[in-house]
Amino acid sequence: MKVGIVVPYSWSFWGGVQEHADHQARALRGLGVEAKILMGHDPPGRLTRLLHPKEGRHTRPPDYVIPVGRSVIVPANASLPNIILSPPAMLRMRRIFAEERFDVIHVHEPYAPILSAFALVVADCPTVATFHAAGEKLGWYPLARRTWGIALERADHRIAVSEFARRAAEPYAGGPIEVIPNGILLPHHSDPGGRNGNVVFIGRNERRKGLEVLLRAWPEVRAQTQARLRVVGADPLSVRWLARRQRLSLDRVDLLGGLSEDDLSAELEAASLLAAPALGGESFGMVLTRAFATATPAVASDIEGYAAVADESSAVLVPPGDVAAVAQAIVELLHDEPRRAALGAGAREVAEQYSWDRIGRRLVEIYEQLAVGATSERAAA
Repeated sequence: MKVGIVVPYSWSFWGGVQEHADHQARALRGLGVEAKILMGHDPPGRLTRLLHPKEGRHTRPPDYVIPVGRSVIVPANASLPNIILSPPAMLRMRRIFAEERFDVIHVHEPYAPILSAFALVVADCPTVATFHAAGEKLGWYPLARRTWGIALERADHRIAVSEFARRAAEPYAGGPIEVIPNGILLPHHSDPGGRNGNVVFIGRNERRKGLEVLLRAWPEVRAQTQARLRVVGADPLSVRWLARRQRLSLDRVDLLGGLSEDDLSAELEAASLLAAPALGGESFGMVLTRAFATATPAVASDIEGYAAVADESSAVLVPPGDVAAVAQAIVELLHDEPRRAALGAGAREVAEQYSWDRIGRRLVEIYEQLAVGATSERAAA
């Protein structure tokens, strides 16, 4: 079985869909499936600095990632994703399809312009489409449905990463849509105890991710604890500009930028807490499950995408945008080690429900059913 995973974004910049696809490919390969990702990549250099002023991860992608072109920033869903729009990228992808001869193509965000839709149109094998977006601001969904929505009719199986995402996609994509959550790669063992007292934030510096809320809460946390805030994923320069504009202190705040999977795992395994103060628009609590896998509990906003993953056994949920509530919850957990450790143990139990070992097997079932069906159709023809 050979599967091509199409992602319309760039490997070079932090994003939930990119991380999901990377974990998916690694999990499938562990299950004996030859999985490769077709996506953008922006190598270091003058052109990348011109197109993308923020810091990226410009190391060479893994060998299972096939770069198809550079990206540009396109605002959507209260975010600034890096989208592949160039016609040469589409031609390159078509050539790769011919060379690789995939048994199944799995397209992420089929309504994102325009690589995903093009993949659905030109693929000569069965296709799977996964929807990630949710919330009130769905960016390109309405426009995409009117312009290249016909491409989605080529999809043989539709997936949403949560019930929230399914409800968002169904008016534009039709149905049926199966809910298969984002998976995580579980460490063999994680101890909730013996942590360093620090707090980790994972996400880009975008309003909906809530970093500003956390920075406003941080002086109170800093005054009552010895914790450091470790900011992962957000471009350090943009965070410094945010702090300067809003007159926010970065005392005991470490701006780490994008990290490798191993380095992020090390950060989470050492930290006492994850802070996830997002304001909305999160279809699935992927940052939560990523932390839960390392037995790290969370202080998170009580929004649908997070509340579907976390409960009182693994996290403290606070009203979105409530600076005082964020600060109080963090301080109380850092001062109550038995409760914090108990939440960490509960977080690990929650994470086991989202293991890629289980979710990957369901994807393989789907791929095999589609591939066998396609083989039968060709034989009959």
